Formats: sequence, C-alpha cells, structure tokens
Amino acid sequence: MVDAPPLSAPALMQDPAFAAALRLCGAAPLILPGGAMILRRRILGLPILMLPRMAPPRDLNEQLAAAGLARLPLILSPAHPCPLPRALRLRAAQQIALLDLGTDPERRIARLHPKWRNQWRKARRAELRLSHGPMPADPHHPLLLTEALQQRQRGYAGWPLALTRAFAAVAPAQTRLFTARRGQRVVAQMLFLRHGTGASYHIGHSFPEGRRFHAHNLLLMTACDWLAAEGHETLDLGLLHSATPGLNRFKLRSGARACATGGTWLRWHPLARRRCP
Repeated sequence: MVDAPPLSAPALMQDPAFAAALRLCGAAPLILPGGAMILRRRILGLPILMLPRMAPPRDLNEQLAAAGLARLPLILSPAHPCPLPRALRLRAAQQIALLDLGTDPERRIARLHPKWRNQWRKARRAELRLSHGPMPADPHHPLLLTEALQQRQRGYAGWPLALTRAFAAVAPAQTRLFTARRGQRVVAQMLFLRHGTGASYHIGHSFPEGRRFHAHNLLLMTACDWLAAEGHETLDLGLLHSATPGLNRFKLRSGARACATGGTWLRWHPLARRRCP
C-alpha cells in the first residue's frame, strides 16, 4: 500500500445529517460557531470531547472556552495529517481507501486491476438484476439484520444499527441502497451515505450466489457511476485493516488510493506544557 495525497471532501461525521441522527438517538452533539461538530462522551465516568474527522480550527480553544468546555479532555481524529501542537498521540495514523469519482466512466474502468475488471465483466454477463433507492428506516430491514448477525459472529463493531436507522430517517435522500437480485432472490447489497461532494460506503453483504457472480464488483461500479452523475467527487471505501487482506485487495483493485488519516490525539490542559510531536 502506498500513501497518496488525500482527496478533499467534507467528512460524513461532520455532516448536519449525522448530527441530526445523533440527536434522534438521544445524543447531544455541540455545533461550534464555526460549524465544527463536537461529540460529548464519558469514559470511565470522565466527560470527554471528541472532534471527529476534521482538522481543529485555529480558534478551537476560544470556541470551547466560550461554551465553558475548554478544560475538558479533547480527542482529535482529523481525516488527514495536519499539525496538532500540544497534543499527545494516542494512535498512529490509519489508512483509508479513497476513490476519485471526478473522472469519466472509461477512465474509472481503466484504473481497475485486471482481475477486478474481469470479475466485473463476469458480473455484467450474469443474470443479475440491479435496483437502487433510499434506505428505509426499518429496524427489521434484512440488510440491518444481516449486519447485526455478522457483527456478533465476527466480533467487530461498526456504527450502532440504531444510528444507521436514524440517519435513514432524518436524511433519506443522503442514503442510497444498491441491490442485486438473481430471479427473486437478493444476492448482494451495498449501502452508501452521501455528504456534500463526498460519499462513503457504509455496510453491505453478499450471499454465496452473489459472491460466485462477483455481484459486489457490479454494485460498486454502478454506484460509482450514479454517485458521479449526482455530483459526488470522492467515495470513501473505509479503513484498510491488516486483519482483512482480501477486503483490502477488493477496495484497492477497484481503483481506490490508500490515504493516511491524521491519527488519534489527546489535547488536555494538564498536558498543555508538555512538548508533543
């Protein structure tokens, strides 16, 4: 994996729809005067603040002081590397797979790895019927039930499913669910969330028949074409994990670039005099 210069797009976790979904779930995010969204959590009973997926504004301390929050621990997790003076690093930068949608379909096809391109062509020849539309805010939607089961079986944690439902409820137009069927059977699905000029892959599943016909390759290329036509410039395919090399290959062979995040940092007034890298 090779780092590439980051592509610019507003972050999903700084989108107003994300804040509205949190409120629907009972959370109380703080929107600062400059527009940055601060999350408030408790860890071991200690109140903390979190600024997710954006570089801190120059006057962040002043904005927090005006809200009476300047002395609370603040966790920073910028989307891209940026200077963070007087902050203690908690976790090194991770990598995400980012697709550039700002090119024509032929150039997107040219970027595909040959094996990935062959799988996509095989899926195009299969008897797959595609459809897409907004994600229903239904707690019993099969995609959400399948995701919940897989999280339990594989022991990973993504967004709480209640938060996904809340996002679909408050901003249905910012969701897009792509479905592949063979006959009447759903064989694969991919859900994308839209935010400004960017979009993010959220969750998806492929059943054995879908994997046999490489349905996710076809769904992803179809989603890229639709998102680009709607004015989106980038598609975030999510983190690249060392524990999932097969998934990493799928993402990067689709033409995505590996881009470094800014890591995770702690800024807190007792550490203010400590010199941190």
